Amino acid sequence: MGKMQERNVDVAVIGAGSAGLNVFRRARAHTESVVLIEGGPYGTTCARVGCMPSKLLIAAAEAAHDIKRAHGFGVHAEPPVINGMEVMDRVRHERDRFVGFVVEDTEAIPEPHRIRGYAWFLDDHTLQVDDHTRIHADRIVIATGSTPSILPMFEGLGDRLVINDDVFSWIDLPESVAVFGPGVIGLELGQALHRLGVRMRMFGLSGRFLRALGNSEVQEYALRQFQSEFPLDPGVKGLSLARCGQQVALRFIDRESGGQVEELFDYVLVATGRTPNVKGLALENTSLALDAKGVPEYDATTLRCGKSHIFIAGDVNNDLPLLHEASDEGCIAGDNAGRFPQVQPGRRRSPLSVIFSDPQVAMVGESWAHLQKRPYVVGRVSFEGQGRSRVMLKNQGLMHVYADPASGQFLGAQIFGPQAEHLGHLLSWAHQQQLTIAQMLEMPFYHPVIEEGLRTALRDAKTQVQATPAIPLRKSA
Repeated sequence: MGKMQERNVDVAVIGAGSAGLNVFRRARAHTESVVLIEGGPYGTTCARVGCMPSKLLIAAAEAAHDIKRAHGFGVHAEPPVINGMEVMDRVRHERDRFVGFVVEDTEAIPEPHRIRGYAWFLDDHTLQVDDHTRIHADRIVIATGSTPSILPMFEGLGDRLVINDDVFSWIDLPESVAVFGPGVIGLELGQALHRLGVRMRMFGLSGRFLRALGNSEVQEYALRQFQSEFPLDPGVKGLSLARCGQQVALRFIDRESGGQVEELFDYVLVATGRTPNVKGLALENTSLALDAKGVPEYDATTLRCGKSHIFIAGDVNNDLPLLHEASDEGCIAGDNAGRFPQVQPGRRRSPLSVIFSDPQVAMVGESWAHLQKRPYVVGRVSFEGQGRSRVMLKNQGLMHVYADPASGQFLGAQIFGPQAEHLGHLLSWAHQQQLTIAQMLEMPFYHPVIEEGLRTALRDAKTQVQATPAIPLRKSA
């Protein structure tokens, strides 16, 4: 064992993912005395096993699906021959290209600012990195990300159990996969595999489906739509799993027949949530207050843990595990750590999340849970009869826009339909600008476009705003 190195720095950043890289850049704008510590491979979750490789798989699935439904236009094609090895070769090749760019950016950081190894706390100001470096830091930012969580019921399946990280290392597509967790990751990957010819069943354990949509009409419509395409049971009953040679035997009560079924699958893909990476940090050696999951309690506007000099950013804080949110949090935490003790609330963007299923799902503005605590009106549109959607044979979907009944201010939206990723962006910009429904209707709408469906929903909301008696303002004394 070599001699222990001692380093004194203004800011130490633990984790070189999307949040950590932004923390480093922003902190370094305030002080040159910053180190970035990473024990795993360089390359963010998004590039390596998240956003980018999943969209590559989805793009292949969409290509196959478009051929299968071409007959609806009077265009008749042979059923597509899906070469799983070619599909996965492109996924891995393009994924590696994206990862390469991130690795290049990270390795471009000068050596004195980078430390390889896993860090843990010795006390509030001291970090130990593997067995080679001890860092004394005036301020510390935790940006260690998260990892897929595996429930005990799936243990014992060995290499038949996979998480999304494993899928993108496949050389070929399997014959069959059982997907657990009909959330964002499970829905995207499960539907893509189904459309690429993999026999797929999707199971939920809680009975909930896309919980961010609440129990809205949009959620109910989306569930029915997906169930019409592939087997999906959001609350499976009578479930048991057992390794059976090179497969997994699943026993469960079939949602439609009510009878018990046994089915064999090559793999069980578990997408039942993510766990913050705090286990190895030895946070018990700090004075930080921790929540039930062992994550430090923090201020969401400043990302400061209590009144301490420690900050937390990105997926590790278990708030909004989205790349743009992790990047924003990295900027806020980096600025505050860099200029400490001048800690200021950061500007957060309007909430926006997208699920790249087909049809897509987008959620904008106030959450469903938050809307239930206040008065609101709903503007509705179905994409089933929407002109441009019917032209493209993509006329499945439902959109709700929400508005304040008194002021007409746009509060948010739930979208299940074609090109929801683009509609979601338009609406998130409107929400961030605090526009009213009337102001949004003054914007240009071309013809024929899917956005005309948005105009229909906005008009529906406007009639209800106008019909709602105004709440008189209280006169000041």
